Amino acid sequence: RRARTAGTPRYVRAYLPRRTAFVRSTSSKRSDGQILAANVDHAVVAVSLAVELDLGRIERFLALAWESGAQPLVVLTKADLVPDPVTLAHLVQDVETSAPGVTVLSVSAQDGEGLDVLIALLGSGTSVLLGQSGAGKSTLANALKGEDVMTVQAARDVDGKGRHTTTTRNLLALPGGGVLIDTPGLRGVGLYDAETGVGQVFAEIEELAGRCRFHDCAHESEPGCAVTAAVDSGELPARRLDSYRKLKRENQWIVAKTDARVRAELRRDWKRKHAEGRAAVEAKRKGWR
Repeated sequence: RRARTAGTPRYVRAYLPRRTAFVRSTSSKRSDGQILAANVDHAVVAVSLAVELDLGRIERFLALAWESGAQPLVVLTKADLVPDPVTLAHLVQDVETSAPGVTVLSVSAQDGEGLDVLIALLGSGTSVLLGQSGAGKSTLANALKGEDVMTVQAARDVDGKGRHTTTTRNLLALPGGGVLIDTPGLRGVGLYDAETGVGQVFAEIEELAGRCRFHDCAHESEPGCAVTAAVDSGELPARRLDSYRKLKRENQWIVAKTDARVRAELRRDWKRKHAEGRAAVEAKRKGWR
């Protein structure tokens, strides 16, 4: 925090203890993490309704949000572009299915729909606004602020993507209370040691996993797997399980860069699967003879 007292220059007097931190992996080959925001109470994930929903990307954002220690919130922007209320309700429901325990709001900065609810939710504490370029973050920030403080540009019609209009993080005091951190659009959202966050995003899969016959079940072809049984019965969407596996693998790979024990476990798992594959091929060959 900068201290401002009469007759003294501005300089850093002390750092606030870090209680929450939204961290993603860097684009470099090193095992570094990039902190996008710290000491935030709400992690607001902005998703544009002008393009097809990417539920996997939303789950990725939410995994990092849960891991940060902040309370996630999904805001579906540009709701005015979905005039059919039934279609809009289905879209909200799709996101809610992919975001257990998370509030999902549809808003329109153009006509003010849903803004009153969002303002009430962000009226206390600090919030960070996250999302891809073109998600309408700066337009939403202006609507929440009540004035045009952030520059906006139109998204491309062909794919709904925007340019990096916001290039720095900005702290905005909201008229109704609370403060908002507006961030640049994110093209890449790599996980960074987010095992707990992934578990919370896929809470229903974690619960099902507790019913599996084997405690180390990989939820693939093991007998007595409650997770794959739920997929077969239609209780669990196959897309959710595929996304869960993908994020778990990615997170293990990130952690393995700095954790020798995890690297050894992954190596053993790879050798086991390789041996099983060779055994299966050999069994087929014997059956052909």
